[in-house]
Amino acid sequence: MKPVPFDEAETYEPDDGWRRVSMAGSDSFSFEWFEKPPGHSSPMHDHENEQVCLCLEGELTVATEDDEITLERYDSVWLDAWESHRVENTGDELAVGLDVFAPGRSFDFWTDRDD
Repeated sequence: MKPVPFDEAETYEPDDGWRRVSMAGSDSFSFEWFEKPPGHSSPMHDHENEQVCLCLEGELTVATEDDEITLERYDSVWLDAWESHRVENTGDELAVGLDVFAPGRSFDFWTDRDD
C-alpha cells in the first residue's frame, strides 16, 4: 500500500489558477485532481495515455477535433490515446475535476513540452 495525503501530494500549476495534484497511482494508471478558474482552457493537445475526465464541481467543456461535450457535476468522458482535445471551464465558478490516465504519467507531460 502507498498512501498519498492530499496536502503532501506533488502539485503543479501550469497556468495561474490551473492547479494539478498527483494522487496515488502507478506506471499502469495515474490520477490527477485539478482545478480551473472560469474561462481557463488547456491547449489542444494529445498524449499516449487513455484518459477519463470526471467533473467534480462546476462545469467543464471537453472538445476534440470532431466533437464537444459539457460535463456537469459527476459527469465523465473517456478520451482515446492520441485523441486531440482540450478542457475548458465554461462556467462562472471554479471547476474541479479528476483525470485518470492509463498508462500512468507524471507532470513531465506539461513541464517538458515545447509549446
